[in-house]
Amino acid sequence: MSDAESERSRHSVTTAGAVALAVGALGVVYGDIGTSPLYALKSCFGRGTGIEPNSANVLGILSLIVWSLILEISVKYILLVMRADLSGEGGILALMNLVTSRRETGTWLHWLLFTLGLFGAALLYGDGMITPAMSVLSAIEGLKETTDKLDAYVVPITIAILVVLFAFQSRGTGVVGRLFGPVMFLWFLVISVMGICWIVREPSVLAAFDPRYGYTFLTTHRAAGFLILGSVFLVMTGGEALYADLGHFGVRPIRRAWFAVVFPSLLLNYFGQGALLINHPEAASHPFFAMAPGWAIYPLVVLATMAAVIASQAIISGAFSLTYQAVALGYLPFVSVKHYAEDAEGKVYVPFINSLLMVATIALVLAFQSSDAMAAAYGVAVSTTMIITTMLFYFFMVRRWRMHWLLAAPIALFFFVLDASFLTANLIKVEEGGWFPLVVGAAGFTLSMIWMNGITAVRKALGERSMTEAAFMTFVDNYDLPRPPGTAVYMASRSASLPRALSQNLQFNNALHEQIILLTVDFEEVPRIPARERVSVRFLRPDVIRVVARYGYMQNPNLPAALKLAEELGVSVDPETTNYYFASTTVVVFGHEYWGKWRRSIFAFLLRNSPRRYGDFRVPLERVFTIVLRVRI
Repeated sequence: MSDAESERSRHSVTTAGAVALAVGALGVVYGDIGTSPLYALKSCFGRGTGIEPNSANVLGILSLIVWSLILEISVKYILLVMRADLSGEGGILALMNLVTSRRETGTWLHWLLFTLGLFGAALLYGDGMITPAMSVLSAIEGLKETTDKLDAYVVPITIAILVVLFAFQSRGTGVVGRLFGPVMFLWFLVISVMGICWIVREPSVLAAFDPRYGYTFLTTHRAAGFLILGSVFLVMTGGEALYADLGHFGVRPIRRAWFAVVFPSLLLNYFGQGALLINHPEAASHPFFAMAPGWAIYPLVVLATMAAVIASQAIISGAFSLTYQAVALGYLPFVSVKHYAEDAEGKVYVPFINSLLMVATIALVLAFQSSDAMAAAYGVAVSTTMIITTMLFYFFMVRRWRMHWLLAAPIALFFFVLDASFLTANLIKVEEGGWFPLVVGAAGFTLSMIWMNGITAVRKALGERSMTEAAFMTFVDNYDLPRPPGTAVYMASRSASLPRALSQNLQFNNALHEQIILLTVDFEEVPRIPARERVSVRFLRPDVIRVVARYGYMQNPNLPAALKLAEELGVSVDPETTNYYFASTTVVVFGHEYWGKWRRSIFAFLLRNSPRRYGDFRVPLERVFTIVLRVRI
């Protein structure tokens, strides 16, 4: 093969891979924002808005939709925010870690940035509850376009689909995941064709590209026009997912998929719905399905339901990944985590979160009964997260890009004003359902703070009672203790104090194993640590060794594998004679002050009901020993 042919071959492989990633991004990244045409425009003319679907109003709202997608999604997220990656990973937790510094711990600015990031992450759980309910319910509502006799079955069918969706989570999405991209590509193709068919009948809708129509709409309707921004925001509800899913595909495939497929398809469909409403204002109750001919309603409902399930799957998987990251970083209590595959980093299933999302999602469907009623609750979580992202991104530009604050401030201020407008329009609907994601976010944030403060108190109490490393060495040198054969691995912190499990075991058994390994599992504030940098070893004595195993928050700790790597640094470990000792802490709450005791009681409950991490560490359970420690806080 000639050099030219080789180069063409490499280019074709690279191109094919890029196309495959872009198609995959359609399924995982764009499921949520891709199904927004099901409910966004109809919400603008829904009950209570007071906006008539006449030509001027349609063009004004379309203009707001177009420029919202251009400014918020295309410019802010696709071109700017997605450059703020932490070793290839995105999301608000990654952005928070990028702009905070351990050197600033304890300062008001560190506390503010940390609080914003943690609260924004907590809001994802509210979004994870609303998105499946909203997406699937709005898709099934298409049945109402065929006959009124099916109205009573919309909610039961929606609940049945949601139950199947959540029940399937435990099996993973490896096989079905390969179908997501092609299905969403078909979805975007279909909604594009639907839009084109109506645009050719009413090409005047293309005038909505002129932002003056949006400005005129807002100034004409004033308060009512401002409130419509809450409904217009629904076209962007999947925007935050673009950034959160950055690590799955990378920047380029996500950008290519947006500009080549998603953005044009969304514009065509929204313009098509606008053209329909100009000619048939009576179709404002469900313009998306009204665009299709009668024979196509049932196939369209099936395709829309598949797209809605894919959109739901993306946000559910995101909630699993967020939980895993938060636990790894110490922001949440331990939860049982199942990994889809040994080599599938970040591909996790969290049974407790799955059950919580399923119960909450079904309850939302039963409570709201329709996607129109649920629209108020849908935008609050995402709009709040978006404005938090803007604030954190300002500090990213200043601290990471070294941009002068006078240059960064106008950029951040511009998007802050946009985000604040959408957030304010959504907050006005708090009484109509917008309170729900805020309550979920506040509850998640509060539990996280209680957990972190409680863990700090427990570590302080244990540290005060622990034997120091120097005292332990002196004790071993001065006393001739029995040394049964084998290796004992004790989980240890990075401090110079001895693990409480070791000192407790020494106190009651008055013996030490032939070899002692003090093993620290250190989760770094980066997504991944290469295997060559995984392990470091320090010999305190020939028979007492400190081993530090470093992992990123998207990685799965494997202690036997880490000890195998330590052998290359001089540590001899026989898996058949190695025992693992874990400490189980039992908290005893004391004190009389109400609020302090209340918080400590919640922490004790969380700690008591947190599963042990043996399974997460991949240690053989038959070689695990647990030592119970009682701590008063």
